[in-house]
Amino acid sequence: MAELLTKTSLVSSWHGDTQHHHNPRVSVVPKSYSFGYGLKRFPSLKMKSQVLRSSTLSSDFHGKKLVFRVNRSSSPNRVNSQLRPSIVSQMTGRIGKVQKWWEKGIQPNMREVISAEDLVNSLLNAGDKLVIVDFFSPGCGGCKALHPKICQLAEMNPDIQFLQVNYEDHRSMCYSLNVHVLPFFRFYRGAEGRLCQFSCTNATIKKFRDALAKHTPERCSLEPTKGLEEKELLALAANKELNFTYTPKPKPKPKPVQPAAPSLNPLRLPSFIANSDVSNDRTLATSGR
Repeated sequence: MAELLTKTSLVSSWHGDTQHHHNPRVSVVPKSYSFGYGLKRFPSLKMKSQVLRSSTLSSDFHGKKLVFRVNRSSSPNRVNSQLRPSIVSQMTGRIGKVQKWWEKGIQPNMREVISAEDLVNSLLNAGDKLVIVDFFSPGCGGCKALHPKICQLAEMNPDIQFLQVNYEDHRSMCYSLNVHVLPFFRFYRGAEGRLCQFSCTNATIKKFRDALAKHTPERCSLEPTKGLEEKELLALAANKELNFTYTPKPKPKPKPVQPAAPSLNPLRLPSFIANSDVSNDRTLATSGR
């Protein structure tokens, strides 16, 4: 009986020690405990704290020496350096796919002007086709609100060419063309050149619809396409900020006016008979009264 009691006491004491080691809130590390990496000690305290946490959860630790092996190929710095390019490429790819408001709803007959030369050539090469130039600004609230309706009208009229001019990117060109109000529209066609120009907003879209209905019917002219006016072309060429050159067309010399040949029979002036006596008598008679 005495032997049985001593065995149970030993087993209970040993079980209490193991519970003590399994308690995550208690971490007892003897002073003689050493951390080793092979035969070397860990130089950083951060690694020691990690070992202390793992040692509290280990049931096989009974004052023995623990040895950890670190795989240097999977170091966090190297992993991060390998992951950074892929993460950056994905982020830039997503950012690049975000469309700006003036790029949404664009139809095949709509495109943005990239330079003054592009604008001039686009108008000259349009022939008798109706061309609408849309001047807008990214920070213009009226331009942003009107843009969806312009896209709808462009979709309904595929034979019309819509040219978009970004005011922020081509501010100097807009100054040369005397465009100072946004949103602003200009209509061009063939030899007639500029048909009309006006500014409208989402509330005054009827102005745009009326101009579209007036100038949409097709017209045929035998004369060359006019495009921008001569004074506008000269203003663009004089602007030093624009890479645009223009050679004025030579003006036709006026024909000399030939003097008229003198007539042989000069015209006779009608003869007037002076009636001085009658006039004198009348004045005197009147004054006599």
